[in-house]
Amino acid sequence: MSESSAKLYESVCDRFEETAAYINLDGKVHAILSQPKGELMIHFPVRMDDGGYRLFKGYRIQHNNLLGPYKGGMRFSPEVSLDEVKGLAMLMTLKCALAKLPLGGAKGGIKYNPNEHSPEENQRITRRFTVALGHNIGPSYDIPAPDMGTDARYMDWMMDTYHNLYGRKIEDKAVVTGKSVACGGSAGRASATGFGAVYCVEEWAKGAGLPLKGATFAIQGFGNVGSHAALKLEEQGAVLVAVNDHTGTLINPDGISAKALAEYVQEHRGIKDFQPEYETNDVAEFWGRKLRCWCWRLKRMW
Repeated sequence: MSESSAKLYESVCDRFEETAAYINLDGKVHAILSQPKGELMIHFPVRMDDGGYRLFKGYRIQHNNLLGPYKGGMRFSPEVSLDEVKGLAMLMTLKCALAKLPLGGAKGGIKYNPNEHSPEENQRITRRFTVALGHNIGPSYDIPAPDMGTDARYMDWMMDTYHNLYGRKIEDKAVVTGKSVACGGSAGRASATGFGAVYCVEEWAKGAGLPLKGATFAIQGFGNVGSHAALKLEEQGAVLVAVNDHTGTLINPDGISAKALAEYVQEHRGIKDFQPEYETNDVAEFWGRKLRCWCWRLKRMW
């Protein structure tokens, strides 16, 4: 478990306790929400391309389903840990409730780096994890979604595996959201989270009396969420001047083309070597920039 994962869970719990005290939360509700209803940890073997086998560790935390089916992403990352998904599952419960959605909160994932594996290995890992989850997920019980390190392809594999093994009717394909449109997903889903972040920025800018046109911004994380947020902000006339992800850091006070960078990342899985003259090894320089807008950790957090 990484220090950041432990701090995330600790931070979520601390904020929950502070808020509960502030609103004088009923003791029974406090007891129910303070811990997840279920914690599932799975070890499962998968055949690699070289014919050998590797053991993977996966998680699914089901925090609360009082308002509806458990709902939350599946993240595939070497940083995934029990504490991390516990904290994020609690946040999903609270977010769905605040948004008045008939959904509960969950989160899950596998502790591994998809970028270090072939598409065939990633597919086998995803399908084997889905088999191991079994009836712990389902369209009326627990509905996974894309998260950090996953996208529509992974959801298609999960849906196909679940439907072939456990599904009895077409509605069972609703076991996951974020599928490709061809597999029954919603048009616009890929850009929805990034655009949502920008809509929040737009409201903040209105309140601050700040026109987005000409404003400078930086983004940490340039995956599905970060790239779409950058594209939308660029469309509004804002200027991207700094980007950081797991492969490196880019800084250019005169601006970085979000469109060109998004196309590059789609092919190369990271920002490294996009334009070497913009690269820096000084991450402190990235965090030390004085900007009007920061978009932090837009890697698909939920």
